[in-house]
Amino acid sequence: MLYSLSPKTSTVAPWMTPVGLALMTYFVFSVFRVWLSYRVRLPGWFLSLSVGADLALLMTVIWSFHIQYDQPASFYLKAPTFSYVFIFIALRALRFEARYVALAGLVSAGGWMLLVAYVVWGDAQDNMITRDYVAYMTSNTVLLGAEFDKIITILVVTAILSVAQIRARRLLERSVIEAAAAQGLSRFFSPEIAAKITHSDQRIRPGQGEAREAAILNVDIRGFTGMANEMDPTDLIRLLSEYESRMVTVIQAHGGNIDKFLGDGILATFGAALPSETYAADAMRTIDALHGTIAAWAAERVAAGLAPVPIGMAVVTGRIIFGAVGDETRLEYTVIGDPVNLCAKLEKHNRTARTHALTTRPSFDLALQQGYSAPGGQIHRDGVTIDGVAQPLDIVVLDPV
Repeated sequence: MLYSLSPKTSTVAPWMTPVGLALMTYFVFSVFRVWLSYRVRLPGWFLSLSVGADLALLMTVIWSFHIQYDQPASFYLKAPTFSYVFIFIALRALRFEARYVALAGLVSAGGWMLLVAYVVWGDAQDNMITRDYVAYMTSNTVLLGAEFDKIITILVVTAILSVAQIRARRLLERSVIEAAAAQGLSRFFSPEIAAKITHSDQRIRPGQGEAREAAILNVDIRGFTGMANEMDPTDLIRLLSEYESRMVTVIQAHGGNIDKFLGDGILATFGAALPSETYAADAMRTIDALHGTIAAWAAERVAAGLAPVPIGMAVVTGRIIFGAVGDETRLEYTVIGDPVNLCAKLEKHNRTARTHALTTRPSFDLALQQGYSAPGGQIHRDGVTIDGVAQPLDIVVLDPV
């Protein structure tokens, strides 16, 4: 395109000159190369051939300048087109394979050496070599030091790009491995915890913790111990998997973080792994959504001739400590604090109260302040005695109407 748009000093048709013919040949080869790359994975020998073709074109075009302008061969050594060499070398960096960068650099250096040799020994009767820099700049004479400087520059740039490519490829491979590891971590940890582990600037050590205002959610199957004693182990694990997959999907959809699975119990947090301004409201909305999921699952089991699975839930808000516990060989992110213990006891109270979901009055009021719209029908009970809790509590029954 540049050649076709640039002014011409010759009256010959542009595409009939040596440069024009070389560019046309290269254009056809490039179209074929692009077409082929979309059909098959190009083998190494073909990519190497492409490197040679690119630089052969460039050297041929530069060599032809002295013929096109009817000048001595040394004329082409001053062509600004020499700088295109670095474009062809840098182009190979896009593959993240240093060998093609090195190949392009070596071919470029070798090609330029051949052009210099052609000038020096091509015409024994016309020795154009000089040591005068001014004469070199103002005539067609050849300053060998300047040509060697070009070759050295090509080799140095090639070496730097090759080293950069090796380092870049290692970083690329490492990032791919870390991405795969993060994807694998997300199967064992919540996405928030996996991101915290993989993106941490420092090595995570046990004992690191942060105080947060958060909501704790406990979900538990009632009478699971009896089921475990009666069911086939495979059926039991299948039931657990079905139960957990349904509950976890809803919890995570509302911003919850799965802290751990405790057999048939699920401990989830809102605002612990990532601070949130609506942690209490999100937890209450999760309870509402879980009621619908549990009802739909129960209907499916009844239709299949199976008994519904009774599930209890509880939510408590308050100040917790979120951090890493364990030792250097095994770490676990978890939440610690009174709200965690109270939530577990409140969930167990569902059996005594014959309810499905409970929360404390302060937690419910906080959720309303954070924008939670209660569906109605909640039952408020004041001064309720909870096993393991010293003082009576004001609680709210979150069962659907």
